Amino acid sequence: MSDQTIKLIVGLGNPGVKYTKTRHNAGFWFVEALAYSCRQSFRMETKFSGEACKVDVGDNTVWLLKPTTFMNKSGLAVKQIASFYKIPVQSILVVHDELDLPAGTVRLKQAGGHGGHNGLRDIHAHMTNSYWRLRIGIDHPGDRSQVVDYVLSTIGRDDEISLNNSIDRAIAELDMIVAGDFQKAMNRLHSE
Repeated sequence: MSDQTIKLIVGLGNPGVKYTKTRHNAGFWFVEALAYSCRQSFRMETKFSGEACKVDVGDNTVWLLKPTTFMNKSGLAVKQIASFYKIPVQSILVVHDELDLPAGTVRLKQAGGHGGHNGLRDIHAHMTNSYWRLRIGIDHPGDRSQVVDYVLSTIGRDDEISLNNSIDRAIAELDMIVAGDFQKAMNRLHSE
């Protein structure tokens, strides 16, 4: 077990009703489901350029953040809250949509490139890339030229069910992730 615990979970997405039911908001869906399960609600925190709340996960207290900067500027919000609470990069979990994974799949990893994801790209521009990521599979539309429309279009009912099931599975393993038992959590998540 690692001595490094997760102190901040950032869900990536775009603010506003127009984007609520889009694949690109999978990170928002995750932190909203987690806050709901902990009976907490988000409130606007302008000093963090986003909505935030605090939840207890197992024996640990964790900040949740939904940047309101739009996806392409997510790094500013992450940097602001991490600096304010002196949260090391290795104690941050960023939850985001992943084109390269089938819908319903969830993968945990640390560090790596941004893979063309603009939210991750902006976080890399504001801090190192050694944070943890929870990648929620949304499938690929098949053609690179269709990616923007695909991630920003309203999700169909079957894909929404798949996405919600993967979020539920990941939340079920969150005690381990937050406590720093990353390998065990990866073994469980990656075997499904």
